[in-house]
Amino acid sequence: MAKQFDVVVIGGGLVGASCALSIAKINPSINIAVVEASQVTDEYHPSFDDRSIALAQQSVEYLQTLNLFDQNAPYTSAIKKVSVSDRGHFGKTHIQSAEFAKPSLGYVVEVNPFGRALHQRLVQSSISIFCPDSVIEIKQTLHSNALTLQSGEQLNAKLIIVADGAQSPTRQLLGLNFNTQPYEQGAIIANIEVAEGHNNHAFERFTQHGPMALLPMSNNRYSLVWCMQKEQINSYMDLNEIEFLSALQSAFGYRAGQFVKVGMRASYPLVYGQAESLIAHRTVVIGNAAHAIHPIAGQGFNLGLRDVQVLSDLIANSPNELGSYAFTREYGQLRSQDIKTVMTLTDALVRLFSNSSRVLALGRSIGLFSMDLFPALKAPLAKQLMGQVKQGSRL
Repeated sequence: MAKQFDVVVIGGGLVGASCALSIAKINPSINIAVVEASQVTDEYHPSFDDRSIALAQQSVEYLQTLNLFDQNAPYTSAIKKVSVSDRGHFGKTHIQSAEFAKPSLGYVVEVNPFGRALHQRLVQSSISIFCPDSVIEIKQTLHSNALTLQSGEQLNAKLIIVADGAQSPTRQLLGLNFNTQPYEQGAIIANIEVAEGHNNHAFERFTQHGPMALLPMSNNRYSLVWCMQKEQINSYMDLNEIEFLSALQSAFGYRAGQFVKVGMRASYPLVYGQAESLIAHRTVVIGNAAHAIHPIAGQGFNLGLRDVQVLSDLIANSPNELGSYAFTREYGQLRSQDIKTVMTLTDALVRLFSNSSRVLALGRSIGLFSMDLFPALKAPLAKQLMGQVKQGSRL
């Protein structure tokens, strides 16, 4: 006999787990299941690696309403100041949380412990968990979707939420294409220890090789995202620790202090991509399964979390319409503009600062310099950093 659920979330990573817990908190009568392909242990989960993510202040506040975020946890660090600069040019600007009467612009969260904490909350909840397990077949009927799992389990759901990442096998089962445009750049990520501490100061630095970000994290460390041409990545990955730190210091300068230690390095290609549709029959697609953006602005998880917010709110306001065509259509309408705006702005930022044109360089410098000279001009950028964006009428 198939097990009956109102909602089945496919994917138990950061977005999937947050989504299931959010729906359960806001809509306690909803019967929810989570299907996660990988076994979660105290040490390992493929989605919970050594990266760090930036949480915008709005995301922090939302997670706190769900009791899913503790700003005093050892794996979190506040961002109180962000400096944006263009190496080799005079323009720069600084944004501080105090200017906007906020305790922070956001937080940096280490993915591994945060992800395991979310999974533990799933285990302790009334949510049914099928893990490790995966969906191998979906049959659509008028009032539900019938899911067959690798284990042989049969589930029926009024609504499927696809949250199994950028390579989403579920999206492929549904026949939803994911349109991608690869960037010419890839990214190196690593944790970097700095000699004098970071003072909760984050940096966005644009160089001739590509953009760089340093995000403050625990134990006097920065989370580094270093973007460069794909053909350069292997040579930087092959450097020993001293050589890599020297190259990083040379490329970034000493604005963030002296880099003294680097942890494990990883690299990955960068793409701009979006699912051809955010919805299918009794199905919505969220998080990285729905949209892939350049990491330099730190907006990826925040965008996915806004998917979660809108969806949870929609379920609360339309419980009798759960999964219907009107329901999924409204979700798509509510989310499309925010997703388009963030993806377009992030892509434009990357392309603007990756262009070596002297005219564009002068324009960038004037723009950044003007922001520093006239604080009112910082407001749109600061609001974007803090996640204060228009999301749709339901919020």
